[in-house]
Amino acid sequence: MKTSAPAKVILFGEHAVVYGRPALAVPVTQVHGDVEVTDSPRAGIWINAPDINLHAELTSLPTDHPIAAVINRLFPHPNLSLLGRGQGEGLEINISSSIPVASGLGSGAAVSVALTRALASYLGQSLTDQEINELVFEVEKLHHGTPSGIDNTVITYAKPVFFIKGRPIETFRVGKPFTIVIGDTGIPALTKESVGDVRKLWTEDKGKLEKIFDEIGQISSTARRCIENGEAESLGELMDQNHALLQKLTVSSLELDELVRAARNTGASGAKMSGGGRGGNMIALVEKEKAETVANALVSAGAKGTIITEIT
Repeated sequence: MKTSAPAKVILFGEHAVVYGRPALAVPVTQVHGDVEVTDSPRAGIWINAPDINLHAELTSLPTDHPIAAVINRLFPHPNLSLLGRGQGEGLEINISSSIPVASGLGSGAAVSVALTRALASYLGQSLTDQEINELVFEVEKLHHGTPSGIDNTVITYAKPVFFIKGRPIETFRVGKPFTIVIGDTGIPALTKESVGDVRKLWTEDKGKLEKIFDEIGQISSTARRCIENGEAESLGELMDQNHALLQKLTVSSLELDELVRAARNTGASGAKMSGGGRGGNMIALVEKEKAETVANALVSAGAKGTIITEIT
């Protein structure tokens, strides 16, 4: 049984979404996490993930290991059981991913979603998207502290999402396709650390931080209306505004700022960091015919990789 889950990119609202403001995120299908589950002649649950040089039996891994955490949460689930398998029979789990790790594209959540679906299908069980989303969110908490839940939601449903923490999921319509270029700094984006640092700032001056969160939330709401109305050309200025506010939250970096400048100087309508920050990715809104030019400029400015994707 083989399953796949896409990457995701946050268009607007990162960090503020942790504090109840809306965020917009979309799936990125050009890169994805893939999981295949097969029978194994040897007992146990064997995990092969060559991308991270992992070849191990489940019980040899720490319980908080990202992959072990998914499996250990899955088997106690009321719809999932290994009961009835013959003694000595086991599972072989093969994991691969084309999503850059620790880059803000949701690589961990994508593997968790694909792994959950693959195991459930292999065992002949049916989990709803909501159940998968809830299971993967619990794993996200282990590794990101106080995550918003947006990664697992967008990746599970594989649709553009308008997300407010604690509220029902809203997918939204893209009135007219538009193109973005994603630039990877190549620096690991440690979401848990940046989220924790913003939490400290919020604790020290709640009034100031709440005002910034309000501004970011308003940008996200305006951006949704623009996308639904087919007015994507208006998103560039909103990206620039959002990036400036994220700089105030201290979650950008010199490398991200340099890539944002390079994109703007090469004809992007707007650009901003995306995700946890301090590394990882930035995004730029571009006219389709300028996408390659902007992508090349990002590489010249230090990007370790780029992805051109159309939001439809």
